[in-house]
Amino acid sequence: MQNSKITIVGIGDDGAPGLTQHANEIIRNAKLLVGPASLLARFPEYRGPQETIGSDLDRLANTIDQSGPGTVVLASGDPLFYGTARFLCDRLGKDRFDVLPHVSSMQLAFARVKESWDEAYLTNLATQPIDRVVERIRTAEKVGVFTSEDIPPQKLAEALLAKGVTYFTAYVCENLGSPDERVTRSAIPDIVNQRFSPLNVMVLVRHPGTPDQQLATHSRRLFGNPDELFRQSKPKRGLLTPSEIRTVALSEMNLKPTSIVWDIGAGSGSVAIEAAQIARTGKVYAIEMDAEDFGLMTENAKLFAVDNLVPVLGEAPIAWATLPDPDAIFIGGTGRSVTDLAASSWERLQKNGCLVANMMSMEYVVELQQMMISQWNVEPKLWMIQISRGTYQLEKHRLETANPNFLVKAIKE
Repeated sequence: MQNSKITIVGIGDDGAPGLTQHANEIIRNAKLLVGPASLLARFPEYRGPQETIGSDLDRLANTIDQSGPGTVVLASGDPLFYGTARFLCDRLGKDRFDVLPHVSSMQLAFARVKESWDEAYLTNLATQPIDRVVERIRTAEKVGVFTSEDIPPQKLAEALLAKGVTYFTAYVCENLGSPDERVTRSAIPDIVNQRFSPLNVMVLVRHPGTPDQQLATHSRRLFGNPDELFRQSKPKRGLLTPSEIRTVALSEMNLKPTSIVWDIGAGSGSVAIEAAQIARTGKVYAIEMDAEDFGLMTENAKLFAVDNLVPVLGEAPIAWATLPDPDAIFIGGTGRSVTDLAASSWERLQKNGCLVANMMSMEYVVELQQMMISQWNVEPKLWMIQISRGTYQLEKHRLETANPNFLVKAIKE
């Protein structure tokens, strides 16, 4: 019985034996069997008409559009995960197709190395510039890469080494699902001198706790620099004040070239460093109690060459006891401690000075606002800022939405 739709069947490296009885029956009864020569060759028992089409997707769409129901399209792995089925459904409409997927090689690769791929950055070197891929890898936790004939694993490894990206364990998974399947586990430098089968997927897993490698650039901004320019600790990455929030906060702090600034809870120092670039003849005191973050902050300060930034290792309010009174205060945090820090530091803020707090919880925002109104007799300003950043992955554009940030500002009249 001929199918009333066009059927796209995912094929593994084991060919017909790896398919269900239903899938094999659909192929046997195909009105027309379409696909690359390598997949058609795995079904020698099929005696009907065939059409050999490789990577020319426009020709594939035109062929099956003219042939219509009963046509069977052979594709590798899971056709909806990457490539054929997604293209055809977008081009000709979902209602015209049935899809019988096989396990994709990307799924198999992550299964072989026993890693989840929920949050992995997935990409294809056949369609993406290698420089863009390397920059995305640099800040990722896990990566899955379809390599290509022009850019095999060893060439990707060379590009990563050239950017100083060595902090991943690399797995090259070859001929997945076939009898000669092989998985090679190596450090990135060791991949350079090895050779692999053209049919491979490369998986990269970041070493636990490895700080980000800064993005090399000679065009730094006065403020609002990309997050990737700052060394950040793992797994605490994400606590750095994002560039968009940083930009608004610094603009609201009313900084002058001679300003004295306190950054309380400075972390890896992104706000303090950019405040120091603005208040170039003033002083910025970056107060941080975490020794690891304090070390990263001093490294970042050297990277940006800000000699008017003074790192202060210690816990508030003792840490600022001997510091000069500030013209501006920035407080970053996630909980009740922000309100306590604001209450303690407000007394030291100079008249006409500005305090800006960055918070993640609306509950504590309300608490801080109430304190400003009832105890300081100040009418605070409030912003909720939610940023969505565009990303391009597996030939699709999507937006990654960050958690909302709240900025609260008060001026000491």
